[in-house]
Amino acid sequence: MTDISTDTSSRPALPDRLSIDARSPHHVRAVFEHDIGIRFNGKDRTDVEEYCISEGWVRVPAGKTLDRKGQPLLIKLKGQVEAFYR
Repeated sequence: MTDISTDTSSRPALPDRLSIDARSPHHVRAVFEHDIGIRFNGKDRTDVEEYCISEGWVRVPAGKTLDRKGQPLLIKLKGQVEAFYR
């Protein structure tokens, strides 16, 4: 008997670039049905809004600051990015 949480055959491949914003062209709904982890420069991050593995960056909120549309203001951090299923 296999445990569903360790069964990788039902999980879609993680894309090179992914965003949690449903309005983004880089949002993949099927990926968000599973728990995803992001490791940035060797440390697990829980506040990542968007990432790109090939370009080596993540976008994270800049504190509680909002843009004029009411969305969190994001800053881009560059470094080593790893995405994985938990």
